[in-house]
Amino acid sequence: MIRRTLLAALLVAAVGCEDGTLPPPPPCDAICQDSIALRGVREMMKLIFNLTLQGKPVGQHDATIACPLGGTAHIFGTATSNAVQGATEVSLTYVFDQCAHLERDEEARENYALTLTGTFSQQGTIAVQPSATTALLMKSASVTVWGTVHAPAIDYRAENCIANLAQNGNHVSGMFCERPVGTDL
Repeated sequence: MIRRTLLAALLVAAVGCEDGTLPPPPPCDAICQDSIALRGVREMMKLIFNLTLQGKPVGQHDATIACPLGGTAHIFGTATSNAVQGATEVSLTYVFDQCAHLERDEEARENYALTLTGTFSQQGTIAVQPSATTALLMKSASVTVWGTVHAPAIDYRAENCIANLAQNGNHVSGMFCERPVGTDL
């Protein structure tokens, strides 16, 4: 019985790949593309925070840094720590000027090569320990994101968008370019 089941599975696999090609990845519609772009924007903010402020004393901050693949990011505002709760309270502004970043992953929906221009405000709590939960509000009056999302790559462009986003734990959602959007990090 086991041999017949194995043989049947091999036949199905062989017929499905007769010409030697793999089945295509699941399609990625506009909602999927916005989700990946949102992931990219949030991960760029996190990267810039970690490269400039992580491990620095609490208080006022003002730092500018070159982005990994070109452009710059300027971050300023306050960050305070609550060691008892294992959290960092932030009131920060990020100014991205053609800040480029790339992420490659086995999961098709976690791939992007994006460039970001615009200003975001960020307020709330960033979890540092498991005893805290990240809870952030992120807003932009005008942000432009372009590049590619997904694997295989799909061209993406969103210009002069208003963004009103919230992160609760590892979930980010809200409105981006007047469209509802969400993703899990």
